Amino acid sequence: MKVLKFGGTSVGSAQRMKGVAELICKEKGNLVVLSAMSGTTNALLEIASYLRNGNPEGATDASRRLEKKYLSHITELYSTKEMQGSAREFIKSTFAFICSLGKEVFGSAEEKALVAQGELMSSRMLADYLIEKGVKAVLLQAPDFLRKDSQGEPDQQYLKEKLPQILKAHKEAEVFITQGFICLGADGRPDNLGRGGSDYSASLFGAAIGASEILIWTDIDGMHNNDPRVVEGTRPVRHLHFEEAAELGYFGAKILHPTCVLPAKFANIPVRLLNTMDPSAQGTVINNESDPGTIKAVAAKDNITAISIKSSRMLLAHGFLRKVFEIFESYKTPIDMITTSEVGVSMSIDDTTQLKGIVQDLRRYGSVSVDSDMCIICVVGDMDWENVGFESRAMDAMRDIPVRMVSYGGSNWNISFLIREEDKERALKSLSKCLFNDAQG
Repeated sequence: MKVLKFGGTSVGSAQRMKGVAELICKEKGNLVVLSAMSGTTNALLEIASYLRNGNPEGATDASRRLEKKYLSHITELYSTKEMQGSAREFIKSTFAFICSLGKEVFGSAEEKALVAQGELMSSRMLADYLIEKGVKAVLLQAPDFLRKDSQGEPDQQYLKEKLPQILKAHKEAEVFITQGFICLGADGRPDNLGRGGSDYSASLFGAAIGASEILIWTDIDGMHNNDPRVVEGTRPVRHLHFEEAAELGYFGAKILHPTCVLPAKFANIPVRLLNTMDPSAQGTVINNESDPGTIKAVAAKDNITAISIKSSRMLLAHGFLRKVFEIFESYKTPIDMITTSEVGVSMSIDDTTQLKGIVQDLRRYGSVSVDSDMCIICVVGDMDWENVGFESRAMDAMRDIPVRMVSYGGSNWNISFLIREEDKERALKSLSKCLFNDAQG
């Protein structure tokens, strides 16, 4: 059995849903995981914002606009009046439920229940379309088998026990349809997996059932060796190690969130990134196999802030770094990059919400400087320290770029440069030319 995950743009219209149905029906017996139709989650969050701020009129207007959009999709998606009527009834009941959430206290649990309706609607609509076409499709509710534990993490043991049981109970099924992103919290109330949740769900489900492969269908032709918005002539990367994919996901390759590959990695299940707009394209395969001595791609992460602290007290002292890191921990702010010297530490962060407090606390231990509008450029590949030469190639490409920080050695899979955002385009083009022999300047 394979797990097939389709993103929001892949099911973003009635026509695209029909295209997804064709892809699904090429091979029977698989588990299909769906995101909400594109634009739906943002619209639901808008409704939630109105309700949270005590504006039911605004929520009602936004809800009606979204409901109208879905009702138009129904007319285009289904061919029989019977199925159209059933689907309309389902959509109307869904939006009646959404409106009911604002009549009492509207908190976090209510917001999560509201946002979950996007995946519930898309999965029901596709399942009904397949059934109308004579396919034995079974719709599963993800919260029936995916829940969080007391630590707020997916309860993988529960999932591994529950999901196979549910699948075995439907021996007649030709395809299973379920939702990504949504789950139950440890308290039994509606919850979700957060950013990248649908991909994460697919990876969790694949690991739980021992899938032969996890297929992530999007509207992008796999991961590229550079940012196609900046560098011309980029190429899809055909193969990545899981660690390489995680690095690219973290450093700007938005096609795949870095956390989502972990369950597949530990279960040794390959992940394939495919393009619903070009199903014949080869895509990108991600697994635990490496390509020794090969540089795969370059990625960039914007909106980075660098913080440096210098103190003579750090010289030959123990406990200094612990005090610095505890400040970031107290403000719940993760660090991207870090470099140290005998009397100084430089770090980069992408969340500046607590920057003022962090800087104030750091000044108790030394002088602090802050550089904003920075960018991390990450070169990804087999970066084992015994592979002589790749560092000099990357450094040579950056010879005309002012580099604020360099991070190498913390991982066998990347070398990262912190530069000004205004130098990003020059850096990407230079690295592409030096590392991939491209012709652009």
